[in-house]
Amino acid sequence: VCYLKCMSEYSSNGEDFRMLICWLLASLLTTCLTDPLPNIILMNMDDMGWGDIGVNGNWAKETPNIDKMAAEGMLFQDFYSGNPLCSPSRAALLTGRLPIRNGFYTDNHHARNAYTPQKMIGGISHREILLPKLLKTKGYRSKIVGKWHLGHREQFLPLNRGFDEFFGSGNCHLGPYNDKNTPNIPVYKDDKMVGRYYTNFTIDRKTGYSNMSQIFLEEGLSFIEKENKAGNPFFLYWTPDANHGPNYASEMFLGKSIRGIFGDSVMEMDHCVGVILQRLKDLGIDKNTFVFFTSDNGAATYRGSEGGDNGPFLCGKCTTFEGGMRVPGIAWWPGKIPAGSITHQLATNMDLFSTSLAIAGLDVPQDRAIDGMDLTKPLIQQVLTDRPVFFYRGNEMMAVRLGQYKAHYWLWVSSRGFQRTGHYLFCKGQYVANVTTHAQMDHSDQPVLFNIERDPGEKYPLKPHSAEYKAAMPDISRVVATHKATMVPGIPDLNMCDNAVQNWAPPGCEEMGYCLPIPKSDPVECFWGFY
Repeated sequence: VCYLKCMSEYSSNGEDFRMLICWLLASLLTTCLTDPLPNIILMNMDDMGWGDIGVNGNWAKETPNIDKMAAEGMLFQDFYSGNPLCSPSRAALLTGRLPIRNGFYTDNHHARNAYTPQKMIGGISHREILLPKLLKTKGYRSKIVGKWHLGHREQFLPLNRGFDEFFGSGNCHLGPYNDKNTPNIPVYKDDKMVGRYYTNFTIDRKTGYSNMSQIFLEEGLSFIEKENKAGNPFFLYWTPDANHGPNYASEMFLGKSIRGIFGDSVMEMDHCVGVILQRLKDLGIDKNTFVFFTSDNGAATYRGSEGGDNGPFLCGKCTTFEGGMRVPGIAWWPGKIPAGSITHQLATNMDLFSTSLAIAGLDVPQDRAIDGMDLTKPLIQQVLTDRPVFFYRGNEMMAVRLGQYKAHYWLWVSSRGFQRTGHYLFCKGQYVANVTTHAQMDHSDQPVLFNIERDPGEKYPLKPHSAEYKAAMPDISRVVATHKATMVPGIPDLNMCDNAVQNWAPPGCEEMGYCLPIPKSDPVECFWGFY
């Protein structure tokens, strides 16, 4: 059509006509050779440890689909979360920035993690630019399915922070509550609640039964199919929370694992991963979809057999030891990422921000510090990049990893008072003298150094007078000095709590007739005693 129209209009001028034909052919060739924008799926598990999947050596071998994903893609052996606790880790992923920069931390206490319980006043700041908002500039449609955890008040919910669709909850599925002292957690469909956990969406604390993972699976699949049919590039942030206590599983998985209810929930997550990847293949879009599987932090070792497995690593969730922040990492993109590849590229969940933007043909924001690195070279070309990984607990840089070495500038597990209760044993069954301490120990003048490749369990600190220590520390010291000199902390958003901001009357409660009386406001500083 263009050719005939141009011929009729420009045939009187041969020179102009030839130039136009060249331009048209070049444009058509470019259009034909340009691939559609890749789809992006980020799967973020909740409290699943590095050692909970078979490909990382789990003894139960109950994750065949996740293991197959690794066999078809790339396994990251040195992948870290942005924080050892759920909310700040998720904020790190979606902003590409350390929580100390994006404001998802507290300075009420020194070196304490913070998150977003129902009483939390704050949420992810509107100063921050989230991944879905940036992807939208290239025409991406986005949906989050599962646990949000970046603020449950209306102004912080996903549709007000860049997502097009939402099915899940603003908080974790803790409960049940009596709706008097504490309301049950609402479940949202887009910008309105459609019920509450325990009241309308069953989670049986006695048996562990719940069908929520299957609901989350169907929500993800329907979004994929809808956007593919519409011809839209899509971003699915799939973040189910069955692995977080209290664990749950649907009828087809309940009681099936030799690891108990936690294992049941892992088996169901594995099933869901397999169904999603197979659906991409069935739709013929697997080779145009980048998928990454990870977890928000290490396993909650204080929950014992219901808390997951961190493999050979020290301690777990809430700590900046390897068990708290080294998590599963699997990238899958058939035809782009070499199948069956393993990488020791140091990487973090913040890199998923920068990598997703690069895949979409976008640059990271230039008006702020971005901690995430574009992983496309390690993924596609298997070219590794030297870079540090910083480990923060609240407002303190606790440790840094550079190459094969990890230097602890502060050491702390949790206070002895909380350890005595037996509820917060972050290093349950593990003890390393002068390392797993119950007091905050400042080693900034002489960091405690481990060769993490030789000693992944952080059991044998290098002697400060050893040649290896003296050879490794100068580079680490320079990296840390630069990091601290250029660090501009964000305004802490997780300092204040108020009973009045709990989920008493969330958006949509009027239509359901399920609004609860809002108590008098009484804001106080949040207490983060053991985190």
